[in-house]
Amino acid sequence: MSLYEIAFSGQLLPGARLEQVEANLSKLFQADAQRIAQLFSGRRIVIKQNLDFAAVEKYRQAMERAGAQVEVRPMPVDVEEIELAPPPVEAAPVPSESAVAPQPLKVAPRDEYMAAFVDVEAPDFGIAPVGADLQDTRAPIQTPALDLSQFSLAPLGSDMSERRRATDLPAPDTSHLKLAD
Repeated sequence: MSLYEIAFSGQLLPGARLEQVEANLSKLFQADAQRIAQLFSGRRIVIKQNLDFAAVEKYRQAMERAGAQVEVRPMPVDVEEIELAPPPVEAAPVPSESAVAPQPLKVAPRDEYMAAFVDVEAPDFGIAPVGADLQDTRAPIQTPALDLSQFSLAPLGSDMSERRRATDLPAPDTSHLKLAD
């Protein structure tokens, strides 16, 4: 997916007035006059980057409606260089009577793309027989030894809510008390 950046260099669209464009951009970006003045410094200022085409098009249209001439450029694609490890050194095979060397798998390419991989050899990979379990076996899980003897079950139909606290009791009746002057 291509990514783009949108930049502004202080250029106005034909027929646009500087004061009106500054007011429109301050409303659009919700910025003060000092920040908008930085946009009109003459330097190329990147407004937003790493946008897809639809998002950069929305920014472009909004800025052009405000009267600003913007520049849309594709972002440079960074290619990460990978250094391949040297091939493993193979040990001399130990001959045994029951060991049979696996034969390379011969596959006819299905299209031009797959034809590029005809000469690839992968002797370590084979095809499992139908119905074979491909998942490695796991060690059985040991359950922890817990002492649950201090716990008991409540009788059937009992109330399992929290215990009442002292603050849950009704307030005492103080209607009979009077303050003396």
